[in-house]
Amino acid sequence: MNYKFDYLVFIGRFQPFHLAHMQTILIALEQSENVILALGSAQDERNIKNPFTAAERQQMILSNFSPEQQQRVKFVHVVDVYNDEKWQKLVKMLVATVAGPEAKVGLIGHFKDESSYYLQFFPEWEMVELDSLEGAMSATPVREAYFRGEIWTDAFPPGTIKFLQNFQHTPVYQQLQDKYHAQDRSNLT
Repeated sequence: MNYKFDYLVFIGRFQPFHLAHMQTILIALEQSENVILALGSAQDERNIKNPFTAAERQQMILSNFSPEQQQRVKFVHVVDVYNDEKWQKLVKMLVATVAGPEAKVGLIGHFKDESSYYLQFFPEWEMVELDSLEGAMSATPVREAYFRGEIWTDAFPPGTIKFLQNFQHTPVYQQLQDKYHAQDRSNLT
């Protein structure tokens, strides 16, 4: 099959991985031989905004794809550096370790709001700009519902639902849920 790209890069935190993320990857796999998911906030400490480790997110994401598709999805772990220029260089360096110097690399994404400004940091990569996808959503309300004990099953593919259900039975989930409730109570006072 002739693909337009060797690699399409999709940058995100995927906390958690939802249907719009999956739809983006499926579109990328139609246009590119491989997809590189740049997993943001890949440092080890957990918090309410970033409850899952990079390794857990890889597992969660891959569980939603066929074995053939899984072979075409690659990952790089991008830690937060809180400096746009350093972050941009880090992403490019990590992508180059997977793609190599001769690969045709593109970037796939959607300018959803001001938080998407980072998509402009890679002018050397051709942009595949997506319109708002069906089921597009912010992960923040989904995470908040999750820590209240809910899983919005209409927001996630089956592998993510199973991962989230299993994770609810871990001590880590209980600790994060306690932090969420403590934070929620402190916002009321």
